Amino acid sequence: MSEIAETIQEPLEKAGKSNINSRVALFVALTATFMAICNVKDGNIVQSMQQAQAHGLDAWSYYQAKSTRQAVAENSLELLEAQGKNADTATISKFKEEVAKYEKQKAEIKAQAEGFEKEYDAINLFDDQFDMTEALLTISIAMFGIASLTQKRWLLYFSTGVSLLGFILGLAAFFKIGLHSDFIARILG
Repeated sequence: MSEIAETIQEPLEKAGKSNINSRVALFVALTATFMAICNVKDGNIVQSMQQAQAHGLDAWSYYQAKSTRQAVAENSLELLEAQGKNADTATISKFKEEVAKYEKQKAEIKAQAEGFEKEYDAINLFDDQFDMTEALLTISIAMFGIASLTQKRWLLYFSTGVSLLGFILGLAAFFKIGLHSDFIARILG
C-alpha cells in the first residue's frame, strides 16, 4: 500500500511546487473573475438591445397605423372630389388637412423608429465584443488547464496571450471603444 501512496504523493508534491501551476491558478482566477464581470455587463447590454428593439417595433407599428389612417383620408378625399360640383368644399378641406397632418406625423415617427434601429446597432457592437471576450476567456481557461497538466511553458504563454486578447476586448467594450473584428465575427457568426 505504501507504493501506491508514494506514487500518488510524488506528482502531488511536484504539482504543489510547480511554478507553472501557481501561475495557472492565478491566471485562471483573474480570467474567470473578469469573465463573470463581463457576463453581468453583457446581460445589461442585451436588455438594452431588447428595449431598443421593442421601441423600434412599437414606432414602426405606430407609423403603419398612421399610414392606414392617411390612406383612409386620401380615399375619402378622392371620393368627395369625384362628386365634382356636388362635393362639400369644407369637408374636402378637412380631409386635405388630415392627409397633410398624417404625412407630417409619419415623418416624425419614421425618424424616431430609425433612431431606435441605430441605437440597437450601436449597442449590438458592444454585445458582440462581450461575446468575443467570453469566447476567448473560456478558451484560455481550458488552455490554462492543459498547460497545467502538461507543464509546457509555451502553452502557458499562448494561453496568457489568448486571455490578454479577451481582456483587451472586454475592457474596450466596458469603455465603449469599438474593437469589433468583422473577420472573427464572420467566422463565428
